[in-house]
Amino acid sequence: MDRTERLYRIDRLLNERGVVPLRMFLDDLEISLPTFKRDLEYLRERLNAPIVWDREARGYRFDVASTGPRYELPALWFNASEVYALLTMQQLLKNLEPGLLAPHVEPLLSRLRMLLDRGDISPAEVEKRIRFHRQAARAHDTKHFAPIAAAVLQRRRIVVQHHNRARNESLQREVSPQRLTFYRETWYLDAWCHLRDELRSFALDAIKDVKLSTNPAHEVPDEDIRQTLDAGYDIFSGKGVQWAELEFTPERARWVSRETWHPLQEGRFAEDGTYRLRVPFSNPTELMMDILRHVPAVKVLAPISLRDGILGQLQEALRSA
Repeated sequence: MDRTERLYRIDRLLNERGVVPLRMFLDDLEISLPTFKRDLEYLRERLNAPIVWDREARGYRFDVASTGPRYELPALWFNASEVYALLTMQQLLKNLEPGLLAPHVEPLLSRLRMLLDRGDISPAEVEKRIRFHRQAARAHDTKHFAPIAAAVLQRRRIVVQHHNRARNESLQREVSPQRLTFYRETWYLDAWCHLRDELRSFALDAIKDVKLSTNPAHEVPDEDIRQTLDAGYDIFSGKGVQWAELEFTPERARWVSRETWHPLQEGRFAEDGTYRLRVPFSNPTELMMDILRHVPAVKVLAPISLRDGILGQLQEALRSA
């Protein structure tokens, strides 16, 4: 039997018999004395099990629980593949948003580490062998995440102090949160802006103050949110969607053909090996940035306005070089 099963068996013997001799444990579990001692130490140190040796009864028993976390065995069992998946998930949670989610998920991670710290693999080993590298992530004020998440789930309005980086000015807005979105290393609040009377996406790092309101949130139908914020390319999508048609060289197609630029994209290979990609967009800013990453291995076939925008960016870069 594996370690998890042995822990449950030790617990059951103690509960059923009250006092259990050492030899009964070794025979029932079919393990050596060092293995039993390691299991006993794990139960005491990691799970706070009040197991003591009773000299008079010459056996182990449960003592009165001391101060500290209450002893209980985990209610879930996992096979090896599930353990590896959960340990990897632990790393993903830890690295998803350092400093922002850490205070909120650390209690979960602590319990997960206690649950999954097995003899054959440990969270420390996963941290060493599986790494997540994040680039271009913007810092957030961690104290704002909790009230924003609460407003999203409780369907309450919030009053935020939002900094517009383009105009370098701050403005107070009352908004009705609809959802939180993690996009390209940044958290965004999708909300109905009562100042502008429309749906907007607000980067959390641009929010300087948050106050929960007692007013209920204005509800926006899911279909309206999808059409306004999800129909086109990038997080700042909107109505008036156009379609961009791009052509990539055969060499670059080996990578691009396996990428997802947008859920509604259309892609196909031409006979000459080039790759045609069609993606919807409304605001061209972010799409142009992604296209420029592939220059000179990409051509903008349509629309002309997008092609002219790319040309203007390249000419400006040459003038400032």
